[in-house]
Amino acid sequence: MACPANQTVELNQALLALDWLLGTWESDEPGEGNFPSIKPFHYIETLNFSHVGQPVINFTFKAFHAETKKPMHRECGFIRMQPGTNRVAFIIAQNSGLVEIEEGDLTGQQLNLQSQAVARTSFAREPYVQKISRVIQLRSDGRLEQSVSMATDNQPLMQHLHITYSRSS
Repeated sequence: MACPANQTVELNQALLALDWLLGTWESDEPGEGNFPSIKPFHYIETLNFSHVGQPVINFTFKAFHAETKKPMHRECGFIRMQPGTNRVAFIIAQNSGLVEIEEGDLTGQQLNLQSQAVARTSFAREPYVQKISRVIQLRSDGRLEQSVSMATDNQPLMQHLHITYSRSS
């Protein structure tokens, strides 16, 4: 049975602490990406956080090259909260062939996440990503900020991405 068009569904009670994430966010200036094994780059990104009333938030992250506007990285997945706690889990699939589970804590309007499981396609490119950590926070100026750190087979955990967004809807 299909859902009626334009039906508003209430946010599941288990996710009320994450209501500040909901909506669409667009980078207000290019983000910075760097890592020892790649040339530094700038990117723009759109994030969308939505729900259908279940105890899960759906998300998509779409990054584009800042100068050429060509599609780059994509992530999609789900956010869950452990009932009665501030524990949060991101279940993520990336267009690079990487899938991961990140878990961490929600403190106010800040998420601190670390990968708990990382898997990849059998033909993934080396060096392999071994660990990811992510901080997403709503700043006092109303902008959303995200920093992503990464470790590979031959590099320790270090910042890889940093970007800020403004809510567009």
